Amino acid sequence: MAGTITEQVLDNPVWAALSDAHRGLAERHGRAARYHHEVSPFHAVADADDPTAWADLATLAGPGATVWMAGGTGRPPAGWTVDQQIDGVQLVDDAAEAADDPEALRLTTADVPEMLDLVARTRPGPFLARTVELGHYLGIRRDGTLVAMAGERMRMPGWTEISAVCTAPEARGQGLAGRLVRAVTAGIRARGDRPMLHAAADNTGAIRLYEALGFTLRREVLFWSVRTPGADPV
Repeated sequence: MAGTITEQVLDNPVWAALSDAHRGLAERHGRAARYHHEVSPFHAVADADDPTAWADLATLAGPGATVWMAGGTGRPPAGWTVDQQIDGVQLVDDAAEAADDPEALRLTTADVPEMLDLVARTRPGPFLARTVELGHYLGIRRDGTLVAMAGERMRMPGWTEISAVCTAPEARGQGLAGRLVRAVTAGIRARGDRPMLHAAADNTGAIRLYEALGFTLRREVLFWSVRTPGADPV
């Protein structure tokens, strides 16, 4: 399953996802693309070294717009403003543990209000009103209340990203996150894809969990918020 050619799509994961499995959720202009604003905040260019791609992204987003980039290492050209940069890591399945979980429930659009509430309390990363459309999400309930979840975000050829791994404060220490990651891993593998993850570099607890489950560091990455050239947004 491993191999340099196979893993190349992970060097620009947002573009790879929006050019393939998530094409139906994409807005494009030339060599730039983004998710619908209710699905995900992420934008991408086909080649971070191509000024034309950045010009296409500026046209797509509009003057003075704030856009989020994820998983790449390139920097925007002159005229763009970097507002925020988050150091991150990219991990890949290297014989990771996988197992269905009898307590894990498939979450749907009907569960989105609870999912948004859980994300607001735990802050695992961007999760919006239509993020659930990106893939399968699983959750665990206690006394009817959603206390933990994990699911699929970007899907590149041969790969699916595990994301939105979070547990309510009152339910931590019970191993729920690990169980859900194993269950999501099992589902991804059953479809024939290989799981991967992103995490903030300072989220050492999550990274330790993923490594204990059998994920290995592939590379360091950046997540950043940048503003397109032009007037400030109204």
